[in-house]
Amino acid sequence: MIRAVTILTENFSDWEPALINSTGRAYYGFDTRFATPGGKQVTSSGGMMIVPNLAVEAIQLEDVDLLIVTGSPIWKTDKAPAIEALVREAHAMNIVVAGICDGTRVLAQAGILDHLQHTSNSAENLKQSHYCGADYYQDVPYAVADQGVVTAPGSAPVSFMAQILNTLGLEDEKLDAYVAMHAAEHIHC
Repeated sequence: MIRAVTILTENFSDWEPALINSTGRAYYGFDTRFATPGGKQVTSSGGMMIVPNLAVEAIQLEDVDLLIVTGSPIWKTDKAPAIEALVREAHAMNIVVAGICDGTRVLAQAGILDHLQHTSNSAENLKQSHYCGADYYQDVPYAVADQGVVTAPGSAPVSFMAQILNTLGLEDEKLDAYVAMHAAEHIHC
């Protein structure tokens, strides 16, 4: 069973981790847990209140296969929780690390995007974090996976889900069906 921990902060973007957690739990049997700074309840940008399973500070990486950092405006402020060491350690332990939207800033600040193909909301968004991986930035509207790290702009929750499942080795006909289902509305745009 894949053990996934999604890090949420106040005002997190609720649509970003929804598909990977729902699809992972419902169709692939993931153990999905949610962590917040101090284990405190948080409210999403859409007003959804979340009571987490654990505090970010209590995450035990030996019990994690997938670590997701969800986007939130907090990642652009000095109020952001300091989780860069946790992200670096997870990557060093070959845990799949995924960041979406401003969650990619955390991965950049942790240094794990310095030599990997990656994306975000924009190249400028990551340059503001003073990282050294600009040469590897991919200006694309979908998720990018490289060496166990998945990144995506906030507008790409479907490809974020798909790339995470691919990276976990779960690419199969079911995944093709879920991607087609979740992205079907975009075919007629």
